[in-house]
Amino acid sequence: MLTGEMFSVARRGLASKLSPLCVTLGLLALLAISGPALIASQNSPDAPTRPTVIEPKAKALLDKTLQALGGASFLAFKSLTTSGRAFTISDDQTAGFAPFTSAVEYPDKRHFSYGKKKPVILINNGDQGWEIDKFGTISQKPVDLRRWQTINRYSLENLLRVRIHEPGMLIQDGGTDFVDELPARVLTMVDSSQVQIKLFLNNSNFMPIRITYRTQNATGDDWDEYADVYGDYQRFQGIQTPMHITRFLNDERETETYRNTAKYDESYPAGYFVVEKK
Repeated sequence: MLTGEMFSVARRGLASKLSPLCVTLGLLALLAISGPALIASQNSPDAPTRPTVIEPKAKALLDKTLQALGGASFLAFKSLTTSGRAFTISDDQTAGFAPFTSAVEYPDKRHFSYGKKKPVILINNGDQGWEIDKFGTISQKPVDLRRWQTINRYSLENLLRVRIHEPGMLIQDGGTDFVDELPARVLTMVDSSQVQIKLFLNNSNFMPIRITYRTQNATGDDWDEYADVYGDYQRFQGIQTPMHITRFLNDERETETYRNTAKYDESYPAGYFVVEKK
């Protein structure tokens, strides 16, 4: 394997002894040999992460989308509190539903309560997660914790306010496609983890209508393909808020969420996103 220093020495030696044509041929041969080594070096864990790259056309679309969502108000809010009804779907049929109250402190804290008389509470804080029910408190199962971390990472709020600015993110104009038989503008993204993301925008008002992303599953032996569909936008405190969210997993409708209320930047009690050990 040729290192950069060895390549330089070889190049100087060839240049001093061979004709210009031979030198050119020799350099091409050396590049063919060293090319895979250079690529491997760039992809190694120790290689520096490239900066964020947003193509000009993609940036123009992003700017229109952020402005449509509320501009500075959308970019600045710290938390979102919602309530409504959540439905679980199995075989394209409603398997269950429950009222819910959700409090999210971005980017990675959640307090989610669902049920009527004795609600179940899900609390997430970074890499930690707990479930509280009438029987007590347990840690969330690894598969459930990983699932929430994934969908939270690529949620509408985190994708457009956090992820697009992370080092290693590449954003390009993906042209036009159709969503529910309606034309949509598409932004294609690849993040530093090589997750491919597509953001579909309403062709008329540039509001996000769908986000798709593909990640490895919890066991690492297969891929999960997510599609989050956003609709029924309503304005709260100057921010356009999706009140209907449908989530698909591997082309199967999994959940539907109907929000009735939405409030931004509410204050939460101390310790609202942690479970203290007793």
